[in-house]
Amino acid sequence: MMATPQDLADFALGFSLSEGILRRPSELAGLDIVETTHGVEARMTVDDRRFAMLELRRRNLAGRTGCGICGVDSLDAVLRPLKRVPRTPTPGFEAMRRALAALPAAQLINSETRSIHAAAWATPEGEIALIREDVGRHNALDKLIGAMARAGTDRAAGFALLTSRCSVEMVQKAATVGIPTLVAVSAPTTLALSLAQETGLRLIAKARADSLTIYTDGPPNGEQPS
Repeated sequence: MMATPQDLADFALGFSLSEGILRRPSELAGLDIVETTHGVEARMTVDDRRFAMLELRRRNLAGRTGCGICGVDSLDAVLRPLKRVPRTPTPGFEAMRRALAALPAAQLINSETRSIHAAAWATPEGEIALIREDVGRHNALDKLIGAMARAGTDRAAGFALLTSRCSVEMVQKAATVGIPTLVAVSAPTTLALSLAQETGLRLIAKARADSLTIYTDGPPNGEQPS
């Protein structure tokens, strides 16, 4: 994986959960982050049953930060079956606007490089509770998912905020771990929108300080963006 070398324990756990390799954090028995000559390795010990399932669903990880489909062994692996996400109240527009306004200051790495994506978890009131950054948008979301799992975050209470476009894999990862709402600053792809509709995931995109587009739900708590 081409990844920014911060929060790699969160990345390893989050990727394993969002790809369905693990179903719950307790199936991870051990994790060591080891620096090597040419990079960093995340060495994981997982439940025997989950490892057997992984062997049945081998995946070539080359190019995984490029798009949501690069690197899969077959087309059947692109859209694996997903459960519907839990139904939760739609975030209010003011809460989403508050989170969007707070996001730049929370992006510490991006403030230095101007080239890093972020995925954040916001409370129902719009306060940013967790944020993770990475050069790859998928990696940033995986890091956030791992951080939420380690912190025991209630996925039903809040929403995920993305600085990137919303590709099908972003929806897939969120739906796999039961995140009910994605708010993205850029537009979703057609396939991402279709998957969001199938899983019941609430997809809100083109999010700006003064406007947003709700693709798979009604107006947030009856409010209309100005």
